[in-house]
Amino acid sequence: MRKPRIVAASAVSAAAAVALGLAAPAAVARDGMTANPRNVVVQPSVIARGGQITVSVDGCPAGGHMTSSAFPQSNLTPVNGVGQSARGTATINDNARPGPYDITVYCSGRTLTAPAAFTVIGGVRGGLGGSSSTGATPTDMAIGGGLVAAAAAGGALFWMRRRSERRA
Repeated sequence: MRKPRIVAASAVSAAAAVALGLAAPAAVARDGMTANPRNVVVQPSVIARGGQITVSVDGCPAGGHMTSSAFPQSNLTPVNGVGQSARGTATINDNARPGPYDITVYCSGRTLTAPAAFTVIGGVRGGLGGSSSTGATPTDMAIGGGLVAAAAAGGALFWMRRRSERRA
């Protein structure tokens, strides 16, 4: 009669251990202790000044924020339907210098820095046709003058040949 009691006690103990084991991760997740930011993805990876980037971070279930010297602090919000991920957008400063930039993400007291996560390129001078000077340069004048002289010489040579053909 002793064996059935030991078997029953063992079964109850095993069931309690399984229930506790399944409940522990949920309790840790509610406290944010599972936040471990990883896999920082920036789209697009090359951006002009004044453009907007989207940053996605895995292991950031409660959201957080991100910083870089190329943009002001921006929020990361949890992504619904995708467990443990957060996403945010940031606008690149108009005065950001061209080159690579790091991003640091903060999630539930933990940080992760992604070195050279994106690259800023110089802005485009719109409306000027790509030109930043006014008028023709001395090189442009020399090339143009040479072309006009070559055309005049070619025209004179052609006219002289036509004239000599008529006499013969």
